[in-house]
Amino acid sequence: MASRSTQILEAAARVIARRGVRGLRVEELAAEAGVSTALIYYHFKDRAGILSKTLEFINDRAERYTTDHDPDAEPLGPREELDQRLLLELQDSTEVRENSSAWGELRASAVFDPLLREDLTRATLVWVQEVAALLGQVRPMAPAVALTASAERLTALLEGLSMRWLSGTLQIAHARTLMSDAIDAEVDRLSR
Repeated sequence: MASRSTQILEAAARVIARRGVRGLRVEELAAEAGVSTALIYYHFKDRAGILSKTLEFINDRAERYTTDHDPDAEPLGPREELDQRLLLELQDSTEVRENSSAWGELRASAVFDPLLREDLTRATLVWVQEVAALLGQVRPMAPAVALTASAERLTALLEGLSMRWLSGTLQIAHARTLMSDAIDAEVDRLSR
């Protein structure tokens, strides 16, 4: 059974994905999680604490669904690992839709919230560094600055494609094709 704080964070991700950050009300979150508002304040102190921990939670969840491997399967090569890590952010599952919607909402809200902006900046930096490291495994001779620039372009494109998919302006299959093409272009660019 999930801990109470995990239960609340799962509910927060659902509520944010459904109603947005501005629509997040502690009373509704408590009802969604099946707990009291006092318990939410006990675990997270205030609304800013809820948002910060929810951002951390959705990052951890994305890490899990983009890196989990079948223990009986052959290990992935560097390129396959890079493809999987990015393309699994574009899959039509409830968990990914919820995560992507909540991430987009938190990113948009960070424009107006300096504390959330700091958390988002850190989370984005970690994500870019992880993608740069994967690119470095594919192209070990590429300079670090080039790897980082490629990772920034890929992660920014992925966020944009995800938002277009979620808003219904882009079919997921086409989003995945565009992402694959971008990965090919960046890997090719790094070999020059």
